[in-house]
Amino acid sequence: MLEDNNSDMLPVVLKNASEEGRNWDYADYSFLNSSGNKKRPLDEESEKDEEEDDESLRKKLPQHPDTPDIEEVQHTPHNFNHHGNDMDYNDPSTFINPLGKDLTVSCLLCLSRSYYGTVASINTSFRSLIQSGQLYQLRRQEEITEYWIYFSCTPIEWEAYDPYRGLWIHVPRMPPTGSFMCSDKESLAVGTDLLVFGKEFSSHIVMRYSILTNSWSRGVVMNSPRCLFASASLGEKAIVAGGSDAMGKPLDSVELYNSETQTWQTLPSMTRARSMCSGAFMDGKFYVLGGMDQNKKVLTCGEEYDFERHSWREIPEMSNGLNGASGAAPPLVAVVNNELYAGHCADNELRKYIKGDNRWVTLGQLPERSTSLNGWGLAFRACGERLVVIGGPRVDRPHIGGIQLNYWIPNERPPEWNLLAWKQSGSFVYNCAVMGC
Repeated sequence: MLEDNNSDMLPVVLKNASEEGRNWDYADYSFLNSSGNKKRPLDEESEKDEEEDDESLRKKLPQHPDTPDIEEVQHTPHNFNHHGNDMDYNDPSTFINPLGKDLTVSCLLCLSRSYYGTVASINTSFRSLIQSGQLYQLRRQEEITEYWIYFSCTPIEWEAYDPYRGLWIHVPRMPPTGSFMCSDKESLAVGTDLLVFGKEFSSHIVMRYSILTNSWSRGVVMNSPRCLFASASLGEKAIVAGGSDAMGKPLDSVELYNSETQTWQTLPSMTRARSMCSGAFMDGKFYVLGGMDQNKKVLTCGEEYDFERHSWREIPEMSNGLNGASGAAPPLVAVVNNELYAGHCADNELRKYIKGDNRWVTLGQLPERSTSLNGWGLAFRACGERLVVIGGPRVDRPHIGGIQLNYWIPNERPPEWNLLAWKQSGSFVYNCAVMGC
């Protein structure tokens, strides 16, 4: 996994990727740090209060390492050419000639992908390397992964946050497509794609955002379209299980998605049909937790899919209490370092699953925030080694309209939540997905 101090490994020849110009416009193949670009109109008193709270929040935000000033160690082609090499360094179709393609690519693998937009603007070779996805495939082979958080607080707008560099990343506005913008949606990040599932009038559609092109397009619909399903991704592949069909009937069918081929493959069905469920990968297996059956009964069992045996195993009581008494919302679950955690909104508790005993224990409290709507409006995700909770303002800041990202790195002690980032926006999280690539 890419560490926070990877800036020390920046290739010295990429001077334009220095931290000094953090505001990139990806339309020019670089990124836009949209933090603080727009402020909601407030009356004078509330604006003054907000400015004081903003300053207080900024002081609490974690400090991210600055990219070193690489101008001091910058070498010119003449320095590299002391062996009499007569390469044309102005040829826009080449990589960094003194290093060669292989060494150049090795450097780029260790470069934070926040800079890939700038790299793509250097010449056609770099642009092809970035947009083809080849670099991300090589990063996956080398087990180099950065996790970015994508979430939506409005029907068709998305935000992205890079916790490694402490950057807000501009995501293009999702194109309006009929009733899709008003429908309930599900989201899934897999490979270099963000998939958003919803309905357009009477049919299901998928909108696909690719970080390779920084654009939205129509994605491939599942073999059995659905909503309110369990899902999780692992590298370039993802699984969706259960959910409801167009008539609201719970499903037991399961599908595997390959983001590189953009294809859906049907897998063996679960032992039970269920909707309003959640999914997770753990110990090389896929788990489905919670949900409701066709009689609207809350299911307390979980299910485990074994990829080697191509079969499902029911786990009694694995989901007991996760959906809440009325099954109001899918369980909030996340896996960090192969350990399963759950957020219980009704009691504002963080729980951990004890595998050997098939039971849950309470570790402590979730971050303080305004009350969620029966489990809706709050995101609970794994982000590398962090457990991240995204929601509205804390109870003592009800006048601030915005979103807070709080994190905890699981350890043997009770959870102590830290503020990762804050941004002015709506305070209700409609969808959230973490992309690791």
